[in-house]
Amino acid sequence: MAQTARSTRSSKETVKAKTAAKPVIVAKSKAKAAPFGDAGSLKAVKAPEAVKPVVATAMRERPRSTPLPLPPMPKVSTKVEPAKVEKEEPKQVHRPSGVVPKGYVPLVNIPPLPPPPKNLNVQVGDKVVHPAHGLGEIIAIEQREIGGTKGEFFIIRILDNGMRVMVPRASAQSAGLRPVMSAKEADKVLETMKAREVAVDLQPWSRRFRAYTEMIKSGSPHEVAKVLRDMYRLKFDKELSFGERRLLDQAKSLLLKELAAAKGLTEAALQGKVDEMFRN
Repeated sequence: MAQTARSTRSSKETVKAKTAAKPVIVAKSKAKAAPFGDAGSLKAVKAPEAVKPVVATAMRERPRSTPLPLPPMPKVSTKVEPAKVEKEEPKQVHRPSGVVPKGYVPLVNIPPLPPPPKNLNVQVGDKVVHPAHGLGEIIAIEQREIGGTKGEFFIIRILDNGMRVMVPRASAQSAGLRPVMSAKEADKVLETMKAREVAVDLQPWSRRFRAYTEMIKSGSPHEVAKVLRDMYRLKFDKELSFGERRLLDQAKSLLLKELAAAKGLTEAALQGKVDEMFRN
C-alpha cells in the first residue's frame, strides 16, 4: 500500500511539473511570434552582426605593384650623312624623229632623218616644208617678244588649208623646218610609191593604224610615201574605212604638194600621174 501511494504521489508531481513547464514554452513561442512593432520583443531579439566585406578589404589592403623600369632608349646620332646618288648611264633609244615623245616605243623601225640646215636662209615668198603641216609659204619675217624673249619669227601660211604657223628662227632646225626637196629626191620618193611591197603587216587594225600614224608623223617623205602607197592600193580593192580615209588624206596633204613643187608640175597633173601609177 505504501508503494502504491508513493507511485501515485510521484506521478502527480510529474504531471504538475509538465503543466508548469507548458506556460513557459507558450511564453517563448509568444515571444518569438511577437510583431516587429512590439518594443519589448525588439529589445529581446538581438540584431545580426554585419558581415565585413572581406573581398573589398582584401582589395584595399592589396599592395600596389611597382611599375617595371623602361628599357634605355638607344642613342641617336645627330650627324647627317650625305645620300649616295648613283649615276645611271643614259640608255640609247632609237627614235625615228623629234616628233615621237620620250618613252614611246615605236612599232616601226624608221631610219633617222638627215638633220635640217642649221641656218635656214629663206626670204619672204619662199616655200618651206613643216613636218607636221606640209608645204607652206613664208609670208613675213617679224621681230616679236613672246614670254619676255625677243626674237625673229617666220610666219608661214600652209598651202593645204591656209593655216598660219609661227616658227622662231632660232629653233627652226629643232622644229624640223626644211626647204623643198630637189627633183632628184622627188624621183626617189616616186620610186618608193611604185614598189610592190606592203609597209605594215600587223594585226589587229589598231596596231596597223598606230604604225601608219608613226610613219606620217616621222616627217620623212619616204615614210609618208609608203602610207600613201598602201592606202591607194587598198582603195582600189575595197571601200576604205574612216581611219583608212583619214590616213590617205593626211599622206596626200603632206606629200603631193611638195612633190608637185619639186617636179615643177601642178597638183592636178601630179595627182593624175599617181592615179595612173596605181591602176597599172
